[in-house]
Amino acid sequence: MTNQTTSLELSHFPVMLNEVLKISSPSDGGKFLDCTFGGGGYSKEILKYPNTSLQAIDRDNKVILIAKNLEKKFPKRFKFYPIKFSQLDNILCESVDVVIFDLGLSTLQLDDLDRGFSFKSTKTLDMSMGLNHISALDVINNLSEIDLKLVIKILGEEKEASKIAKSIVKQRRIKKISNTSDLVEIIENSKKKNYSNKINPCTRTFQALRIFVNKEVTELVNGIVYATKKLKPGGKILVVSFHSIEDRIIKYFFSNFSKNKSKPSRYFPENSDFEQPLFNEYKNKVIRPSKIEISKNSRSRSAKLRFAIRSKNKFQYPMDLVKKFKKYLDLEAINA
Repeated sequence: MTNQTTSLELSHFPVMLNEVLKISSPSDGGKFLDCTFGGGGYSKEILKYPNTSLQAIDRDNKVILIAKNLEKKFPKRFKFYPIKFSQLDNILCESVDVVIFDLGLSTLQLDDLDRGFSFKSTKTLDMSMGLNHISALDVINNLSEIDLKLVIKILGEEKEASKIAKSIVKQRRIKKISNTSDLVEIIENSKKKNYSNKINPCTRTFQALRIFVNKEVTELVNGIVYATKKLKPGGKILVVSFHSIEDRIIKYFFSNFSKNKSKPSRYFPENSDFEQPLFNEYKNKVIRPSKIEISKNSRSRSAKLRFAIRSKNKFQYPMDLVKKFKKYLDLEAINA
């Protein structure tokens, strides 16, 4: 009996697939790690090459059926783990040749209106990607006005965060905010009308809540560090990001821990991470989707692909990465 293709798989578009395959070179074989399995787009293409083996992870239990079907098809070459990025260090024993991250919200998650990711939804405020302790409902109704403002301003880069947070607190005193449409109305009434802005007025606030609920910055920092630890010398780590915070983290990590990073100061410690760079020379070139891809998949328009190559140096934990983005990590540690 053949495995059936699910509706989730049919709606999934792996971003910059051709570019990812060109850089990762599965035709040469090797061990791969797909850190954002989703609909299995990258994994399926890589497994078409007979000399490849692949491990994949995803925190979203909605994709487990897709993964199980792939495990049945490639029982010796494919293994799936339902975990978060921060748990990578606990499950992978062997080194890999290539690691792939496709960050942010997947089409599968956005199109499922029951999960409350989209401001087009009228369902309960959830926004959980999986393996969560809180939901957007908890955040909206429990965070203090000050903390709400910080979440929306810092994680959503929303200029009118103060007004939005104030309106949310005012409304929840009258009645608990329970669904997505209620939050959309609050945000729209809080913001100045800007008809020249092509971005939906709710976009930044929804992004902020989603990031906070899923601790995305914390997970990303842990994920790229643990993935780098698992890379063989000469191995490649590829990351597709979709918003400025993600890209800032990746750019800093790749450039500041590479061999061609200039020493920032003569006072920089001699035993620092700089002296044992994790990556070979990083050229800092951003790869973007083609116009043809954007026309077929509009979600890809904001995507940026960066990659780095692991050096032969012994792995040292890059504490400077944690210090650099401490503001975001501390914010995500707030209890809702």
